[in-house]
Amino acid sequence: MTTRLQPGDTAPDFTLTNDAGEPVRLSQQDGKVIVYFYPAAMTPGCTTQACDFSDSIDRLQAEGYTVLGISPDQPEKLAAFRERDGLSITLLSDPDKQVLEQWGAFGEKKLYGKVVQGVIRSTFVVEDGTITLAQYNVKATGHVAKLRRDLGLGA
Repeated sequence: MTTRLQPGDTAPDFTLTNDAGEPVRLSQQDGKVIVYFYPAAMTPGCTTQACDFSDSIDRLQAEGYTVLGISPDQPEKLAAFRERDGLSITLLSDPDKQVLEQWGAFGEKKLYGKVVQGVIRSTFVVEDGTITLAQYNVKATGHVAKLRRDLGLGA
C-alpha cells in the first residue's frame, strides 16, 4: 500500500527536469504551487487535464499559483506534448518514479476492473512547504474546475 500524503504534511522536496531539459526544484517556487501527477503525456485524459490547467493558468497565476505537472515521461516526449497542444504549464519528468512514489502517486490502482501498478492521478496544493490540499484518484475531465471551486476561486 502506498503511503498517502495529507494536508499538514511537509511536501517532499524534489528537483526534476522540465521539458526543456532544465532542473526545476519545488522549494524554489514562489507562492502557492499546484503539483499534479498524471500517467502519460499525449493520452486523451492527460491531454484534457493538461489543456484545462493551461486554459486556467492566467487565473491561477493571478491568485498566486504555479502549476507543475509530473509524469514518468522523458523530457523529449513532454516537449512534444507541449508543442502539440500549446501547453503553458510546467511539465516535469520523473522517469524513475521516485517523486511519484514519495508523494503516494504511484502504486496499486484499478484499471478497467483489474488491479495494476501505475501512476495514480493526483493533485496537491503546497504553501510554504506544507501540503494544504491532497486529492488522489482525481478525474481528468472537470478536475481543474473542481479544484478551482475547492480553492475558492470559482469555476
